[in-house]
Amino acid sequence: MDGVRTYDPNDVQIIMGGVALSGFADGTFINVAYDEDLYNKTVGADGEVSRSKTNNRCATVAVTLKQTSSSNDELSAFYAADELNNGGVVPLMIKEIGSGRTLVFAQAAWVQKLPDTGYSKDVEDRAWTIATAQLKTFIGGNASNGGS
Repeated sequence: MDGVRTYDPNDVQIIMGGVALSGFADGTFINVAYDEDLYNKTVGADGEVSRSKTNNRCATVAVTLKQTSSSNDELSAFYAADELNNGGVVPLMIKEIGSGRTLVFAQAAWVQKLPDTGYSKDVEDRAWTIATAQLKTFIGGNASNGGS
């Protein structure tokens, strides 16, 4: 056995347009989903299998922040720039610093949709929808922290 592997949510960084986002909500705070599968599969009447490459590597990234997060201001500014003069398309990177090896990157990303806005006696979440053009992803594990 090569030791203990540790994941720390504090080591997950999302940087959009050069701005490191922070103030994440509890639970799943970043979710990345590709818009289409890499290949479409077709099975003929005789069982022959064919596949066609989609070439669509666009994705949707959901980022959930607390309503108190100053990153809401940053994402609102990207959205406003896009609405004003199409100036909200920026690079996006998600990575684990420290022992994590996962890396997600898009040269072009934009705020697709503003979050629903609710209020209560508690701090609410703000769920942002970010769209990307061709997303590059490497899903890695975490390095060992030593031990036996």
